[in-house]
Amino acid sequence: MAINRWTEAETKRALYLYFQLPFGQIHSGNPEIIALAAAVGRTPSSIAMKLANFASLDPKITDTGRKGLDGATALDRQIWKEFNSDWTRLILDADALETSGDGMGSVVQDRVATFAYEPFVGPTTTMATVEQRIGQNFFRRAVLANYENSCCLTGIADVRLLNASHIVPWSGDEKNRHNPRNGLCLSATFDRAFDRGLMTVDELGRARFATILLRNDSARTRAFFEPYQGQPLRSAERFDPEPAFLLWHNQNCFRDV
Repeated sequence: MAINRWTEAETKRALYLYFQLPFGQIHSGNPEIIALAAAVGRTPSSIAMKLANFASLDPKITDTGRKGLDGATALDRQIWKEFNSDWTRLILDADALETSGDGMGSVVQDRVATFAYEPFVGPTTTMATVEQRIGQNFFRRAVLANYENSCCLTGIADVRLLNASHIVPWSGDEKNRHNPRNGLCLSATFDRAFDRGLMTVDELGRARFATILLRNDSARTRAFFEPYQGQPLRSAERFDPEPAFLLWHNQNCFRDV
């Protein structure tokens, strides 16, 4: 019997899903795994095994004693390396493959949708709109999965109350817009504080809040933030926040007033 080898397109789609699922959700009963299996003509078990193979390449997984499976191929390693060096390109590739076998499905569909309600703005702006929609969805899911769908500071675990906070803003670093290492999973109030420079994370991974919050005239405001001052963030599942990004946020966003 001929071996049904994984193609590059299938591998990209599988890895694209891998980064969006918490480790504990990598099993053949997961509806998203079942859907991908149906789309590429494989069994849910084979998709789950492929994702477990990716886990064996994931240092944050293996460093905790979880090994994944040992069947990672040369192609798996190649696509893994490509994803980690150019998140935007691989995200767009995988999303296009997910939508259409010709690799351009989602881009074309988004162009049609954009022109349906916006004046013509040219291909560059249109592609930027496509990239933003696709990329933000991936970034949110990857960052939330990185903290097992819970706030990395408070532990709140209802995804309706969680945001994927960019450490370096979307507009500030084009290369790392979709990099999960540039994100923190924060509940809504802390996300707003982080975005407005009233909260940061120091070089030791501890939350720091602006004096205006800690010494606020409102006792309830002080009581809300004080318990988390100096508290370490919860450990990430796959991607630790990049120290250089945190330093940038400390120096350019945080206002300790």
